[in-house]
Amino acid sequence: MAGVLFIGSLILALALCYRPLGDYMYRVYTGTRHSAAERLIYRLIGVKAGTEQRWAVYARGVLAFSVVSILFLYGLQRLQNHLLLSLGMKPVEPALAWNTAVSFVTNTNWQAYSGENTMGHVVQTAGLAVQNFVSAAVGMAR
Repeated sequence: MAGVLFIGSLILALALCYRPLGDYMYRVYTGTRHSAAERLIYRLIGVKAGTEQRWAVYARGVLAFSVVSILFLYGLQRLQNHLLLSLGMKPVEPALAWNTAVSFVTNTNWQAYSGENTMGHVVQTAGLAVQNFVSAAVGMAR
């Protein structure tokens, strides 16, 4: 019964939010007007909102962001025994940490370990869960 209720509530939640969320995403991707917050961020980082980005600039940006993300996630895994909420876990072995970092940054999420026995809470939340979102967001950016 619990499974049926869960599936029913999931279908109901999706039915309630697909239209407003879809409309919002359509406006974000096709709109030419920018919110005040967007304009402020653009001004702070030096982006000209009305101009197209050349492919080479985009490629450099994506590659630089990916390299920083890989190094950050690798560092989190290697230093996890020094982090709060590490649950007493040892640092992840270098090859496994590198493989996991590259995998999550490239959105393939390949795991060769048991997460709850290998990684503490900070690595799983601030590292892996954030990369699950950010790697998809990089793919959606244009």
